[in-house]
Amino acid sequence: MTKRIEIDDDIYRHIASHTQHIGESASSILRRLLGLDQNGTQVSQATAVEPPVAEKAHGRTIFDSMTSADLAGQRSVVARFLYILAMLHKCHPEMFPKVLQISGRDRQYFSRSAAELEASGTSTNPKQIPNSDFYVVTNNNTTRKKSMLNHVALELGYSQAEAEKIRDFL
Repeated sequence: MTKRIEIDDDIYRHIASHTQHIGESASSILRRLLGLDQNGTQVSQATAVEPPVAEKAHGRTIFDSMTSADLAGQRSVVARFLYILAMLHKCHPEMFPKVLQISGRDRQYFSRSAAELEASGTSTNPKQIPNSDFYVVTNNNTTRKKSMLNHVALELGYSQAEAEKIRDFL
């Protein structure tokens, strides 16, 4: 049986910040944070609470690091696109320079400078990928952005099935 409760926005953000995978329920997050098993029984503190995702070591995948709450908080396609790229960069900082090889028929998609992207075509609208020194063109339709995400995921070593899941986050 489920019950509904009202909570303040700051409490909700705190719970959502501890999401470990997309689709994880608030009840699962609270059980982990409170150290409760499925029956509501206290479990040992050693196994109860895992550290927040941001405190875990690199080498994780985007599926381990990105939360549905953070993704849902992005209000536009461009914001979601940049957020997903930022999370891929965060998970794979050493491999991320491989994206510099990705380009369209007539223009470059990624660069280390906005000016370089602007010089590669008209109406590129370059934006910096948050928390990185990479830039990406954003003046593409959603289908092209999905294709770019798919290509980035494959370059970073994700399987085709995983790349399609990442593409579908957009």
